[in-house]
Amino acid sequence: MNPLLIFFKKKIYIAIFLLLVVLIFGVLGFRVISHYTWIDAIYMTVITITTVGFGEVIPLDQNAKIFTIFLILISLIVVGYALSTITEYILSKNNIEELKQKKMQKLINNFKNHVIICGYGRNGKQAARKLAAHNRSFVIIEKNRDVIDRLEMDQVPYVIGNANEDEILLEAGVDRASCFISALPSDADNLFVVLSARQMNKNINIISRASQESSYEKLKFAGANNVILPDKIGGDHMASLVVVPGLMEFLDNLSIVGKSNINIEEIAVEKLYNTNEVKTIKDLDLRRKTGCTVIGYKDENGEYIVNPEADLRLVPNSKIIVLGRPEQIEDLNSEYNID
Repeated sequence: MNPLLIFFKKKIYIAIFLLLVVLIFGVLGFRVISHYTWIDAIYMTVITITTVGFGEVIPLDQNAKIFTIFLILISLIVVGYALSTITEYILSKNNIEELKQKKMQKLINNFKNHVIICGYGRNGKQAARKLAAHNRSFVIIEKNRDVIDRLEMDQVPYVIGNANEDEILLEAGVDRASCFISALPSDADNLFVVLSARQMNKNINIISRASQESSYEKLKFAGANNVILPDKIGGDHMASLVVVPGLMEFLDNLSIVGKSNINIEEIAVEKLYNTNEVKTIKDLDLRRKTGCTVIGYKDENGEYIVNPEADLRLVPNSKIIVLGRPEQIEDLNSEYNID
């Protein structure tokens, strides 16, 4: 929490404590000096502190009047202090929240080719962790204001609002983003958000979550490049653990999230060499240089080849998928200055 807000909260606690002290002091004073009942003493103290002007329960004698004057003077000071502190806290909190939002928006405005994640639930948070592990810039869109503290704790750039609104998508930079992940719990909301994102950015890569299989084709038609069904994937995964448990355990180890635990990397061939003169996988010799093995190839048309031959030509606009231990992947990134 902001130190300034903590300071003001401490002042509020002091003000409340002083009000309680004055209240107790007044009740005991009227009880002892004027011999009021407890109810009458509380009543007289409250109307004296608040200066509402109601009549006295019993006419005050000389000593009671002096005590009442003293109580009024103390109350004016304490109540004035409490009101000013509370007002100052409210105004400062609003100003600080506004400044924080402006600072966050300024940061987001500098993003380009970033990823937008709609929803910070289980799927959205997992996607954010994976992107952070790969040093990808991303922005979270979340309408639940109760999640703000969690977003700030995780140090995640965010926009608070409904992703169904075009203004919120623009604040997140949908027109500059390279990828859009819609991880909202409702298929209807995902459908609407996907449709809006596609209209605002024709080239963005859209990935959407779906709960029902019947929503798959609708989301694809709305503009989603990929549609993920978490329940179906989960069921397939559990069945695979029965049929081929060893293989699934191996694949799970390749999916560990963390900067020091990345085992698989997808790399554009332009980052590996000057594509003016086309080379083959054998020419790159990544196995000898870094220890990494090329296990896949994606050509310029998006077609994949598993376990490509060593003499495969790495044409421009294509990518290779490499497998290695975390330290080998790190060596590969260092060798070719891959971000």
